[in-house]
Amino acid sequence: MEVFPFLLVLFVWWSRTWDSANADSIIHIGAIFDESAKKDDEVFRTAVGDLNQNEEILQTEKITFSVTFVDGNNPFQAVQEACELMNQGILALVSSIGCTSAGSLQSLADAMHIPHLFIQRSTAGTPRSGCGLTRSNRNDDYTLSVRPPVYLHDVILRVVTEYAWQKFIIFYDSEYDIRGIQEFLDKVSQQGMDVALQKVENNINKMITTLFDTMRIEELNRYRDTLRRAILVMNPATAKSFITEVVETNLVAFDCHWIIINEEINDVDVQELVRRSIGRLTIIRQTFPVPQNISQRCFRGNHRISSTLCDPKDPFAQNMEISNLYIYDTVLLLANAFHKKLEDRKWHSMASLSCIRKNSKPWQGGRSMLETIKKGGVSGLTGELEFGENGGNPNVHFEILGTNYGEELGRGVRKLGCWNPVTGLNGSLTDKKLENNMRGVVLRVVTVLEEPFVMVSENVLGKPKKYQGFSIDVLDALSNYLGFNYEIYVAPDHKYGSPQEDGTWNGLVGELVFKRADIGISALTITPDRENVVDFTTRYMDYSVGVLLRRAEKTVDMFACLAPFDLSLWACIAGTVLLVGLLVYLLNWLNPPRLQMGSMTSTTLYNSMWFVYGSFVQQGGEVPYTTLATRMMMGAWWLFALIVISSYTANLAAFLTITRIESSIQSLQDLSKQTEIPYGTVLDSAVYEHVRMKGLNPFERDSMYSQMWRMINRSNGSENNVLESQAGIQKVKYGNYAFVWDAAVLEYVAINDPDCSFYTIGNTVADRGYGIALQHGSPYRDVFSQRILELQQNGDMDILKHKWWPKNGQCDLYSSVDTKQKGGALDIKSFAGVFCILAAGIVLSCFIAMLETWWNKRKGSRVPSKEASSLQNETTISERRNAWPLRPCLKLGSNTWRSQASSHGLHQSSQMGGPLDDP
Repeated sequence: MEVFPFLLVLFVWWSRTWDSANADSIIHIGAIFDESAKKDDEVFRTAVGDLNQNEEILQTEKITFSVTFVDGNNPFQAVQEACELMNQGILALVSSIGCTSAGSLQSLADAMHIPHLFIQRSTAGTPRSGCGLTRSNRNDDYTLSVRPPVYLHDVILRVVTEYAWQKFIIFYDSEYDIRGIQEFLDKVSQQGMDVALQKVENNINKMITTLFDTMRIEELNRYRDTLRRAILVMNPATAKSFITEVVETNLVAFDCHWIIINEEINDVDVQELVRRSIGRLTIIRQTFPVPQNISQRCFRGNHRISSTLCDPKDPFAQNMEISNLYIYDTVLLLANAFHKKLEDRKWHSMASLSCIRKNSKPWQGGRSMLETIKKGGVSGLTGELEFGENGGNPNVHFEILGTNYGEELGRGVRKLGCWNPVTGLNGSLTDKKLENNMRGVVLRVVTVLEEPFVMVSENVLGKPKKYQGFSIDVLDALSNYLGFNYEIYVAPDHKYGSPQEDGTWNGLVGELVFKRADIGISALTITPDRENVVDFTTRYMDYSVGVLLRRAEKTVDMFACLAPFDLSLWACIAGTVLLVGLLVYLLNWLNPPRLQMGSMTSTTLYNSMWFVYGSFVQQGGEVPYTTLATRMMMGAWWLFALIVISSYTANLAAFLTITRIESSIQSLQDLSKQTEIPYGTVLDSAVYEHVRMKGLNPFERDSMYSQMWRMINRSNGSENNVLESQAGIQKVKYGNYAFVWDAAVLEYVAINDPDCSFYTIGNTVADRGYGIALQHGSPYRDVFSQRILELQQNGDMDILKHKWWPKNGQCDLYSSVDTKQKGGALDIKSFAGVFCILAAGIVLSCFIAMLETWWNKRKGSRVPSKEASSLQNETTISERRNAWPLRPCLKLGSNTWRSQASSHGLHQSSQMGGPLDDP
């Protein structure tokens, strides 16, 4: 209503001017505006009126014009109206329409040689998308783009890169052509950024309500996490409504950071957006130079601009769109071009053109007029307006405004930097949510006792408990660096947390969900289900599943000296000794050797066996056998004995120094394949859920988890599982049981067990990690994560780990039995069997000695008579004759018999009691 009197006066003045000047004016321009761009028409008429009053530019000449409105989405209508204007005779065509009709007008202007000054506009202040007008290098391109190209994607990419965003969402309104940021999406995708897109409907309240109705709590929390970093590509009115809705519905917290980018944001819009938002807000808009001298704001060279357009306090000026400013400068540019043509006396009169007839000729003065416009330039409301070789306006500047983080509404706005296509970004952009100074902040910490992560170090009656452990050391490192204090307590149910049937959470996670604690820390693993309801810092230690087993007790084997050979091999060796001894006896019986004079050895079976055994144990002895067959037999036997004794000696040394691993369970696969040792974990824990998900997954390639799940889920999980980790550890120590739990916890237990009765096995691949849990939307997540990364980078985290998991512990983590170090001293247990054999031999020899003594005494008590002695000698001779293996059937001479008997030792008549007779 305030603008209406001004428009009425302006219209009356223009009508009078038009009536008096239209008849004899040589300057006539045409204008085509979108039917929704009424303000473009107002500014266009104001610009013509200002220039007609300025006698220094056009002198006595006046500008006349014809204006028509079209549907921006109807190219046929736009061409038809343009033809009507050309039929009237125009020097130039000014259009303020969308991209749909711009291409058609470009083709028409090129055909008719009419300079076409195109001012791109968007619907209802929505950010522009590139029109993609075809530019050729030929001389028949008569369209000039007054507004600069769309640089929104370049500005967004630079700002997002400066802020180091890796994950964000882009909201755009229903009027925006998403193809306008396709180049931006391609570039961020190449850089590995995670970008989501969402269209904002006209009914924002209904859209938000639908989100709450269709999303579960976990999905809604995930959506809130996405909203922490967002880019709004929409008109200011929609942005205000959208921000209001998400703030009132608690979808965003004060740690969020949003970027709003639009060329059409004015100062009033900036203040209103800041007032409605929380968190941090960055606003990117197009800006124009303003003279510092207030008195010169309405003057551009020798031209005075209407105060309704240049006075920032004027309501009309405050609500002008950017297309309005470019329309004013376009008319000013045309006026200066007309002035140049008049001065040079190179004026080409207007011609009535018909674009309907096929044989219609274009305007002859079009090229000259176009060149004059392109070479000219003015300083107007948008700054310097000029054209490059490609027919575009290169002059554009963007202003970057921003606020700090905070919950209060209406925070102050400050300029963060500026951007232009020539010099790029001028300014420093950082996105630090919280400074490193958190002094005065007291955090409430919930924990679960788990060695060595969190343990009670001091529990004095009447005083708060003191805690220690690896997680406590990490928390203290954060506290010392950031300056905060904390109060710690144990979760009431002593559980880490799992979802219940009603959708709520218990344990440590439940304390965070219900806002009873600020952060949670312990041996807490980062899982997808937990991340749906709470936030996690980056992992400060890798996690893997391990198994705790009881170390096999070392049994005392008194006959360890027999261990190098199997019992069957010992039996074969003993049988071989007997067999070879028998063969030696038979060979000598078949081919009797000649005994040397004085030899006391006879070829009895007893002597043969004794000789073979002596040579086997490498004790040597007299070798009475001189036949070739016997020597070959003994040569093979000695070689056999050498190999056997050498192998025994080598194996005995190995068995006495290194004890072989007796347990067959050395991996998770081994554990899953056996059923002799039952195993389980803590019921409803992260490990329990991990095995359950893997075991029930039909697409899991490894059958290990399905086998483990069958064992763990026996009797619906109650048979082999425990309620607390300490119960599982005690069950392993005093029973036949294997406990599946966090590898880091089990390693600590095995290292520090006083009896070294445990050993561990585990998976070396760390697929998850331990993290600090925080309330969903907590502002401390990023600053904690940054500090944890610094601790890992400078090695402080490794120092904390070695404090609780030393490399050289008192117990061996991975050996299933108590192993001896290589080169260690041997104990009496290793040689007990040898001493037993020696003792048995001594006892047996003593017993035999007693028997021999008894026998000799009994034999000596009998005094043999001469006849008996003679009879005994004859009997002996007769036996020896019968034992002669080669006794002839024919009668031999006495000499022959004596020579044979002599070789058998029968010639000693003194020993036989008399001379031997011939048989």
